[in-house]
Amino acid sequence: MSGLTQARWTHVALPTGDLDKAIDFYTSLTPLVVVERFRDDAGESAWLSNDKQAETPMVLVLVSFNKDKGGQLGLLTPFAHIGIEVPERGDVDAIAEQARELGCLHWEPRDMPDPVGYICALKDPDGNVIEISHNQQVFDTVRKLWANPS
Repeated sequence: MSGLTQARWTHVALPTGDLDKAIDFYTSLTPLVVVERFRDDAGESAWLSNDKQAETPMVLVLVSFNKDKGGQLGLLTPFAHIGIEVPERGDVDAIAEQARELGCLHWEPRDMPDPVGYICALKDPDGNVIEISHNQQVFDTVRKLWANPS
């Protein structure tokens, strides 16, 4: 029996040509952790989310179909992206430095006009763009607006 009481946005699914490489990217450069892994005759997949995000889970589903193994299957490019907000400005710089060393930095860190904040972007092993931001305040703004509706 489901605990779901209303329609809810639950996941974004992205294909990948190398599931292990994609998992390593996301668990090394973002706050996501592996929740579950699955395998069937068509291929394998993994669910990633913020650690212990039980109240309002949002999942990134990585899917590797056998027929696509070894391909670079990025769909989120050149600007389309997944956004991850970090609590400190220095977190953006640290992630950017790590991504630079790994050869996957897509946008150098930069200050952008409100409401964008301080950002950089990475490219995952399939070429998808992952934005890392500080002070974008998407999380805080939505919580504030919905906690105190006008």
